[in-house]
Amino acid sequence: MKNLKQVQHRLMIEFWLPIVISLSIIGLFETETLIPGVWAADSTKEFIFLYIMELATIGVIPLALRMFKLKKVRNKFQDKSLDILKTLLHWGSVRLNMLTMPLMINIILYYLFMKVAFGYMAIILFLCLFFVFPTMERCVEETKVTAND
Repeated sequence: MKNLKQVQHRLMIEFWLPIVISLSIIGLFETETLIPGVWAADSTKEFIFLYIMELATIGVIPLALRMFKLKKVRNKFQDKSLDILKTLLHWGSVRLNMLTMPLMINIILYYLFMKVAFGYMAIILFLCLFFVFPTMERCVEETKVTAND
């Protein structure tokens, strides 16, 4: 990566692409191109997926929102041997993927089981995405290294 603007642009793509994919998935199920409710009768499978996705969603949100405050991540930005822009791209991508992957999985599971809990978790993850929206100001702020850290 050559400059901060390119990193920010790449993170914006990583932010919007899963949203577009999610909307496409919703469109496919709503138009019944893909058949909704295929797994609705399998309560065992539903319980297992619901349990896993609830744990994943509850665990991933605080971690993703606080990721750049973690000592391990802050130390990566302070390491002078590492390229700070590559570090920002890596950890920014990790954070976005932590929120977008469960989002897309919850949307798919909502339509496969037609269980509103998956829909609610997808909505919560979608809303959390805007707390890590990769603006230029956020990128600059997250790459700052202070003497106190």
